[in-house]
Amino acid sequence: MKNSIVVITGASSGIGLACADVFAHAGADLVLWARRADRLTEVAEGLRTTHGITVTTQVVDVRDKDAVAAAVAALRAEEQAPDVLINNAGLSRGLDPLHEGLHSDWEEMIDTNIKGLLYVTRQFLPNMVARGRGTVINIASIAGRQAYRGGNVYSATKAAVKMLSDSLQIDVNGTGVRVCNIDPGLVETEFSDIRFHGDSQRAATVYKGYEPLTGHDIAECALFAAGRPQRVSVQDILITPTAQATTTLVHKEL
Repeated sequence: MKNSIVVITGASSGIGLACADVFAHAGADLVLWARRADRLTEVAEGLRTTHGITVTTQVVDVRDKDAVAAAVAALRAEEQAPDVLINNAGLSRGLDPLHEGLHSDWEEMIDTNIKGLLYVTRQFLPNMVARGRGTVINIASIAGRQAYRGGNVYSATKAAVKMLSDSLQIDVNGTGVRVCNIDPGLVETEFSDIRFHGDSQRAATVYKGYEPLTGHDIAECALFAAGRPQRVSVQDILITPTAQATTTLVHKEL
């Protein structure tokens, strides 16, 4: 990965931040997107100092189609056709039955998890196809494979990501571009804090009694997929904590 260019959305925390760290350690130059300017600046300065790489940061909300297009247009030509694109920006809101769900939660998940991924991919992918190589990595979820109580719209958005990944395999076949879909199980990040609208106490209970995955566990999967020889395409990865068998079956020592 040395001297390659990696674009990461949602790079200010969680899996995105871990991907930035892992790819920087491998020698890649980075383009980092997130909504929090202060966090982006802090992350970029740390990575430059530690790894001596080039880091470009842009404050972008992937839900804003025009902002995505403008951000890509502002990049250097080589950054517009990255070696790796990691569509990581995503979130879950609420855990209510569908008939009690909030429209605002649904719209935020659909706009970020599906439409945001589409907007970003549509801007970068033509340039990757034109150069004849590159890897698109979509961070989906085990929730896109298995429904669970209260998961409804979130699960639907992640199932959409999985299907988009599968469809993209067909669309780019023969171009030299590879696609990898990663479905993580339980990963301890800000995910549950966001889902429960900042209720940290409730969020903490999600990760008690067992050892969850870390963001770096997922980032290392992304690095593995991106670092394979050109003849190898790692299309799909399902990764869970050892304690997790399904979306809801988790062995806990309480």
